[in-house]
Amino acid sequence: MSQPARIVLLNGVGSAGKSSIARALQAITATPFLNVAMDAFLAMLPPALWDHDEGYRLVPGEDDGRPSLAIQEGPTGRRLMTGMRRAVAALAAAGNDIILDEVLLDEAAADYRAVLAPFTVHWIAVMAPLQVLEARERQRGDRALGLARWQFARVHQGVTYDLEVDTSRLSPDQAAEAIRRRFAL
Repeated sequence: MSQPARIVLLNGVGSAGKSSIARALQAITATPFLNVAMDAFLAMLPPALWDHDEGYRLVPGEDDGRPSLAIQEGPTGRRLMTGMRRAVAALAAAGNDIILDEVLLDEAAADYRAVLAPFTVHWIAVMAPLQVLEARERQRGDRALGLARWQFARVHQGVTYDLEVDTSRLSPDQAAEAIRRRFAL
């Protein structure tokens, strides 16, 4: 009998370095791991449902006198993310090892714990100080400014981790190696 699928769940604020770590980890694991990214699922949403009550709205605000950008999820956006979690479970059920690049908000972590219960899941917090995340957000140019600030206090709330990596101190390759070693991947 083969071993149940293994899932490395990378959770963190946008611009924390999850995608870079996922690619680096994929290159060094002893066996193949699929890279499943939340952004790939969000790209499935019709463009007309961005800034729409049905899909997602980014709502500008302020937090400590600085720009903050809240995410409001509509019914189609919610179904998309619920479907993503079930798609990950289906990929794992088919025997695929997975590196999952996620931003866990609201009920997502609890839902993942339920649907991924049959599998070995390594919960990894991908962290960096807020000022580093905001600087990366500005440098990237492809991110809405203020999203990191809004996500910062929310993304790790209520989530228990097996390992934390600080991307202000570790390169993606170093973080990937720490994950590989810790979980013998």
